[in-house]
Amino acid sequence: MKFSLKKELLRFLAEDLGKGDITSALLPRNKIKAKIISRQNSVVAGARYAKEIFVLRGCNVKILKKDASKVKRNQTILEIFGTPQAILSCERTALNLLSRMSGIATQTNNLVKKIPRKTKLYATRKTAPGLRFFDKEAVKIGGGEKHRMSLDQMIMLKDNHLLIGGSIEKLVKKAKSKYSQVEIEVENQKDAILAAKAGATIVMLDNFSPSKVSRTIAALKKLGLRKKVKVEASGGINASNIHLFAKTGIDMISMGEVTDSVIGIDLSLEVST
Repeated sequence: MKFSLKKELLRFLAEDLGKGDITSALLPRNKIKAKIISRQNSVVAGARYAKEIFVLRGCNVKILKKDASKVKRNQTILEIFGTPQAILSCERTALNLLSRMSGIATQTNNLVKKIPRKTKLYATRKTAPGLRFFDKEAVKIGGGEKHRMSLDQMIMLKDNHLLIGGSIEKLVKKAKSKYSQVEIEVENQKDAILAAKAGATIVMLDNFSPSKVSRTIAALKKLGLRKKVKVEASGGINASNIHLFAKTGIDMISMGEVTDSVIGIDLSLEVST
């Protein structure tokens, strides 16, 4: 299904509007000014989408802090001009999306600072249903990478695929006959080596400790396989240990935490008549 940003934002608005904002309908229709303020230090993400939400209801919007900008407490991100009915009917939808995306971007940025540039931090598919585009976009804004947006973008063989489909060698060979990029999740060093020998382009070490990651990378080097495959670590990685995984020489780190455990940024919309 083709993604339409406008349709998605209209869907978000419709969810909150129902048959209309009956409270704001009580107010006069004179033009007013409002601003969205950050109540904490953060990385802004989603400003352009928040702007579009207000524009869809006939407002004029000025972005003061673009996506990827760092804001301090009480700094203004957006200024909005329009009727009370237009502004207030968009308030919660715009704040919710901006808060969530900025929370993801801020968390991602804090993690990226802990690892060297050569090691890339990736989001996973652990996103809120219906919000994957925005969740992954926020990761990118924060300095991370998106990985797969959907199941049709790259082969990724996991434990259930192997259980149903047969051996590592068999499935990797079958995948390589059709696709150039093949990733496989493994649970031990032996399988990592088998996957690399079979021609996998990315080997994901699932729930390995940093020391096991180091030993597996060393084994791949010894066999002359390291340059032929990217090595990814996933599972059990958090803000307190991500630097230890980065020290192993890993190419990629994937973390579901950046999108499935989101702490939104505290934002507010203030009106001035």
